[in-house]
Amino acid sequence: MGDKAHTHPGAAGRAQAADHPASVRNVVLVGHSGAGKTTLVEALALTAGAVNRAGRVEDGGTLSDYDEIEHRQQRSVQLSLVPVEWDGIKVNLLDTPGYADFVGELRAGLRAADAALFVVSAADGVDGSTRMVWDECAAVGMPRALVVTHLEAARADFEEMTRVCAEAFGGDDPDAVLPLHLPLRGPEGPDGHAPVTGLIGLLSRKLFDYSTGERKESEPGPDQLPLIADARDRLIEGIIAESEDETLMDRYLGGEDIDLGTLVEDLERAVARGVFFPVLAAAPAADGARQGLGTVELLDLVTGGFPTPLEHRTPQVTTVDGTPRELTPCDPGAPLVAEVVKTSSDPYVGRLSLVRVFSGTLRADQTVHVSGHGLADRGHEDHDVDERVGALSTPFGKQQRPVPQVIAGDLACVAKLGRAETGDTLSAKDDPLLMEPWEMPDPLLPLAIRAHSKPDEDRLSQGLARLVAEDPTMRLEQNQDTHQVVLWCLGEAHADVALERLRGRYGVQVDVVPHQVALRETFGSTASGRGRHVKQSGGHGQFAICEIEVEPLPGGSGIEFVDKVVGGAVPRQFIPSVEKGVRAQAARGVADGHPLIDVRVTLLDGKAHSVDSSDAAFQTAGALALREAAAQATIHLLEPVAEVTVLVGDDYVGPVMSDLSGRRGRVLGTEQSSAGRTLIRADVPEIEIDRYAVDLRSLSHGTARFSRRYARHEPMPPQVAQRLRQEVRAAS
Repeated sequence: MGDKAHTHPGAAGRAQAADHPASVRNVVLVGHSGAGKTTLVEALALTAGAVNRAGRVEDGGTLSDYDEIEHRQQRSVQLSLVPVEWDGIKVNLLDTPGYADFVGELRAGLRAADAALFVVSAADGVDGSTRMVWDECAAVGMPRALVVTHLEAARADFEEMTRVCAEAFGGDDPDAVLPLHLPLRGPEGPDGHAPVTGLIGLLSRKLFDYSTGERKESEPGPDQLPLIADARDRLIEGIIAESEDETLMDRYLGGEDIDLGTLVEDLERAVARGVFFPVLAAAPAADGARQGLGTVELLDLVTGGFPTPLEHRTPQVTTVDGTPRELTPCDPGAPLVAEVVKTSSDPYVGRLSLVRVFSGTLRADQTVHVSGHGLADRGHEDHDVDERVGALSTPFGKQQRPVPQVIAGDLACVAKLGRAETGDTLSAKDDPLLMEPWEMPDPLLPLAIRAHSKPDEDRLSQGLARLVAEDPTMRLEQNQDTHQVVLWCLGEAHADVALERLRGRYGVQVDVVPHQVALRETFGSTASGRGRHVKQSGGHGQFAICEIEVEPLPGGSGIEFVDKVVGGAVPRQFIPSVEKGVRAQAARGVADGHPLIDVRVTLLDGKAHSVDSSDAAFQTAGALALREAAAQATIHLLEPVAEVTVLVGDDYVGPVMSDLSGRRGRVLGTEQSSAGRTLIRADVPEIEIDRYAVDLRSLSHGTARFSRRYARHEPMPPQVAQRLRQEVRAAS
C-alpha cells in the first residue's frame, strides 16, 4: 500500500456511477481551516486524471471555481463532494469546512463516509476542535489516517509533526500512529530552506521522486537507508502488534524477515479495523506538474486500506411508526434506504439533494417516500410524503454528470426533491422507512432579524423556510413573548452566511436587531387595589367596582385567583369576568410591559348595578384594580435563568469558572468527565450568555462545548434592572 508501481498514474480519470459496493470508497477530509483540505482534494483529482494540469475539468469548468470569489467562499463553509477513480475504485472525496461554526456540515460528511482523512498542517499543528472530531470518530470506530500538509513552510518538521499526532491521537498506544513514508528534501535554496522533493517508503525501502512533477521510483542510496532504519523497525512492530497472526511478533523478534506482502496485508486490515492510523505527507503539484507529492501514496491507501461500504454499519432503521427493521448491510437488491446528507439550491436546476444510499438502488424518475421526523424544535415539521425523483448525477466542480442509478454504498445528487430536507430518509413508497438521525449540534447563538421593507416581509417566511431546510443546525424561532424572529446559529460566521444566503439566494433584505430575552414581572410586597369603572351615557351605562389584594408567591406558581366575596357584593356571574380582566392585564404587564407571574390575586369586595353592570365592565374593573395595586407595591423584574453545562479541558477550567462568575452565574459543581476534561454546571442569567457561544470558543481555544436549558425566572438585581430600563428608554 503506497508502494505500488504506477506507470500511468493519471489514466484512471473521472468517476462514474459504481456498479458494486466493493468498488466504492467514501472518505471524508477533516481538519481545521487553513490545513489544506480543499487543496489536497484538488491535488488528488489532478493525480487521478479527473482534471488536467490547468486544474480544469475535462468537459469544461473548474474544480474549485477559483475565478469566482463567491464559489470559493461557499466551498469553505459547506460540504462538497468530488468523485474520482483510482485503480478501478470510485473514491468519493467529501471535503468539509474547517470552521467550527459549520460543524453541521462536518457531521453530515462523517455520516456519509466510511473512513476519515485528518489533514494536519505542519506549520500550524493540531487544534482542539480536530482532537474533538477524532474522539467522535473513535467512538464509532471509524477508520482514520493522517495527512501532513504545508511541508513547504520554513518551520515545517514532518518528524516532529508525526510525534505531535501520536501524542494527540494515539491515546494509550502512540505506536498506533506512525508514518508510512519519510519525506526527502532537496538541496537548500538561497533562503536556507530545503524543499521536500520525494518520499522513501519505510516498508518497501523504495524512493519516490516527485521533483520533476512525475512520480519516479528508484532504489535509495546507501547513505539514505540508515536514515529510515529506526522508523522502519517501529512501523513494522506497530503493524505486527495489530496483526491477527499472534505468532508474527515472536517470529519478527526472533530475527525472521517478515514478507512485505504479509506486512502490507496486515497494515490494510489494521487500518480498515480502525486500530492503526498511518501518517502520510502530501503537497499540491507545482505549476505544470502532473502529480503532487504523496498523492499517489494517499490514493493507494484509500483504495487499499480503507473499508468498503460493505463493512460500514448501517444506522438504525425503523418503520415510520417506530418499529425496528433489520436490513442486509449495503445490498443493492434490498429495500431502498437512502439519506439526504446535504441540501442546497442551484440557480439553474433548483434544489439539489446530496444523497448517500445505504441499501437498495435509487433510480432516476423513481417515486420514493420521503420521511422527516424529529426536528420540529428547529423549524422542521415532520412529514411523510411521496415524491418523484428527478435526474441523478455525480457532481464535479460546477458540472453535474447524469447517471441512471445509484447503488447501495454510493453517493449522488438528486434534483427537484421539493419536500426533502437534510437528514430526511428516502425509501420505497410501498415500504416507508426512517433512519435514525445523526447528532446535530445545538445552535446557541441567537440572531434576531426583521424584514427591511414590506416586499422583504412578504418573502421572509419563504426564505427562512428554505434556509432551515438546507441547514438543520439552524433553528428558527418565532418568540411569542418578545415577538421577535430569531435564527439560532452556531457562531458569528454561521450567522453571516445565513444573512448572505437570505440576501443572495432568496432576495430578502433583513435588519439585525438586538436579541431580547423573555422578562417577567412580579410583586415584591402585598398591595391592595380598587378598580372602579363607572360611565353613564345614553342607553345602558357601565358600572363595575371590585377590590382586590395581591400578594407574591414562590417562583413557578403562576397566577392564582381567589374569590372571597361575601354577601353577593359581586354577583356570581361576574366573578369570572373579574378574573379574566386580571389575567389579561397580567399578560400585558403592570410596570415595564412584561407579563406578571407568581402572584395570588384575591377578590375581596365590589359593587354592581342591576342594569349597567356587564361582563365587559367587570373585566375592565379587574384590570384597573391590578394596575392600582401595582402602583402601591414594589415590582420586581424577573429574568430567565439557564442551567448551563460546560465541557472543557482541564487547562481551561479556572478561566471558564471565573468567566461564568463574571456573568452573574452560580457555579453548582464540577465533575471529571473523561481524561483531561471537566464538566462544569452553573446557573446563569440568559441575558448574560447571549454571545457565550462565541466567547467560550475564544476563551477555550475552541476546545469547549456547552449546553443550556431554561430553568426558571429569578429577580434581576436592582442595579441591572435600572440599567436595562434606561437602555430601553434611550432606544425608544
